[in-house]
Amino acid sequence: MANVYKMTEIVAISSKSFSDAVSEGVKRASKTIRHLGWFEVVEQRGLIKDGNVAEFQVKIRLGFKLDE
Repeated sequence: MANVYKMTEIVAISSKSFSDAVSEGVKRASKTIRHLGWFEVVEQRGLIKDGNVAEFQVKIRLGFKLDE
């Protein structure tokens, strides 16, 4: 039987960096989504407060294998 994959999108936020937002998003998603295989950063943006970067936000597309 051929493998079948599904993709979903999440938004992850970090006060440290874009990289940290990606890592935390993948870590959190892996708690509820089995068979995660890859990610793709779709968007990067941030929140500015009082003239400083307050949040790094990333939209991540996650791919995972469906159970047979």
